[in-house]
Amino acid sequence: MLSAQFLLTGELLGFDDFIPSFLTVDSSEILKGVNYASGSAGIRQETGKQLGVNLDLSKQLENHQTIVSRIVDMVGIEPAASHLNKCFYWSVIGSNDYLNNYFIPQYYNTSSQYTPDKYAEALIKQYSQQIMTLYNSGARKVALNGIGPIGCAPYSTAYYDTKGSLCVDSMNDAVNYFNRRLKSLVNQLNNDLADAKFIYLNAVGFGSEYTASPGFSFKLNGCCKANEHGQCVPNQTPCIFRSLSLFWDLFHPYRSLEQAFCTIIISIFEEDLVKFLVESS
Repeated sequence: MLSAQFLLTGELLGFDDFIPSFLTVDSSEILKGVNYASGSAGIRQETGKQLGVNLDLSKQLENHQTIVSRIVDMVGIEPAASHLNKCFYWSVIGSNDYLNNYFIPQYYNTSSQYTPDKYAEALIKQYSQQIMTLYNSGARKVALNGIGPIGCAPYSTAYYDTKGSLCVDSMNDAVNYFNRRLKSLVNQLNNDLADAKFIYLNAVGFGSEYTASPGFSFKLNGCCKANEHGQCVPNQTPCIFRSLSLFWDLFHPYRSLEQAFCTIIISIFEEDLVKFLVESS
């Protein structure tokens, strides 16, 4: 869900085009930025593999190191280090470690191995190591997203007991353990790494405020017939009144909702992001 929000946020912040992916970027574009995202991937290696091949965060970092080597070859070691220090890194990951791992015991045993709190602890321990790998590759300006209210996604409300609530509160409670630990990690990183700046972006805040607002009169359901993985079944007729549906499948919101989310992101985070970039320059 967050990848589309990231792209739209880029548009609202003034980017002319999407950042090219690792697999498609050419040498003329490398210095402008690279997108390493992989659908269904997470912090943990096994996350999302029931859907097919993906690149977990550690593999994405290996790809980043490949790009770093290409930049060094292009401009030299010192100019490359200077360039990487000035780049802005935005990491949006973790929701799949719950939706496509912890909360599907038919595929993974993590929910029987860990309580929600201990699972968050294990995730943050691994994530902190991955963030340090990024830091050691030259990253000095890093924004880390918390996980949004995944218990409000149509997939969650369709397949899990809401117990009379609008969302599956137990799922949102679980990711809150992760978010609290991530926020503490950001504080620790800023204390330990004086030459870098990290910020935490509260993804739960804007999602909860939007869905709880008085004007929120749409249903949290998808507009298409979905398969067991929450994706649209091909060649099926979608809902008639599409503008009244917030999601087009069981995970992904329509652009109109994404734009509303992104406007809220900008209003909440723009001052912090601008200050962050200025202080780190």
